[in-house]
Amino acid sequence: MILLKRMSLWLALAGMGFAVWVLMGTNQQEPMPTPIAEPPRSPYAYTVAASGIIEAVNENVRIAPPMPGLITEVFVKVGDQVESQAPLFQLDDRDLQAQLLTRRAAIPPLEAQIQEQKYRIEDLATQWRRLKSVHDQQAVSEDDISRAWYALQVAKRGIQRLDANLKQAIAQRDEISMLLDRLTVRAPRRGTLLQVNVRAGEYAALNSAEPLMLLGDTQQLQVRAEVDEVNAPLVAPEAAGTASLKSMADMKFPLTFVRIEPYVIPKRSLTGDNAERVDTRVLQIIYRFDRPPFPVYAGQQVDVFIQRRASTASNREPDSPILSPQEDEE
Repeated sequence: MILLKRMSLWLALAGMGFAVWVLMGTNQQEPMPTPIAEPPRSPYAYTVAASGIIEAVNENVRIAPPMPGLITEVFVKVGDQVESQAPLFQLDDRDLQAQLLTRRAAIPPLEAQIQEQKYRIEDLATQWRRLKSVHDQQAVSEDDISRAWYALQVAKRGIQRLDANLKQAIAQRDEISMLLDRLTVRAPRRGTLLQVNVRAGEYAALNSAEPLMLLGDTQQLQVRAEVDEVNAPLVAPEAAGTASLKSMADMKFPLTFVRIEPYVIPKRSLTGDNAERVDTRVLQIIYRFDRPPFPVYAGQQVDVFIQRRASTASNREPDSPILSPQEDEE
């Protein structure tokens, strides 16, 4: 009996010790894991952080068809350099080709009629002059001369109508030719094909969410930086900037200020989807840069650090207004 009591005591003490050991273990904090990549750091003492995306200079062009239709041929592929007005793809034009044949066939008969009418006018004019030259009223009466003159005038009005019909037929032919040329979609400017999202045999629809082709001038790239509207007053025009690739803090390149977009828009680059809409609004700033020694691509996201003047923003009272750049300097 005494042995059982002692065993119960020792078991209770062991259970208490185990509980204390477990509690001490759970209270211990595990060391922070080493980051896979060093986070980007600003090279400036005072900075405004922003997210940015690399894009072609003068922005990209979303190529769309002038009208819905079947695509019969694609003339380019991704990465091709194209000049202005170079053909990109062809829409089905068989219907207009048939109309063009009809319009062209209507022109030669009208030209022949005009030529025939010209010969008739010459004959009537000759007859009228001959009758008018005869002074013997018994041989040629005034009624004969008048009838010849009226016949000449009617023939002249007839050739005017034929000429108008010919001009209309030529205009209709030229209209079909212009509509045919419109079905060959051409590059609006010089650039590189960044995306080709269409193939021969597919149907090109208007107002598609995805552009059929994306054209941009990749010879010169720029960064579109998005600054939160709360930090927008801290950004000064002509402020220098530095960008680094996502998750690659050591791959930095300097930025040259171009302009500030004057309209604050909803933020759209959280996931890279340009159609995204959130409550946050951002100020967009355009920077240009020279190609760094490492590869960069249009559409690539970057971390942007924008230099700002030293201010007393952190020391002023919470209710004090944000200082302007001139007040900061004072």
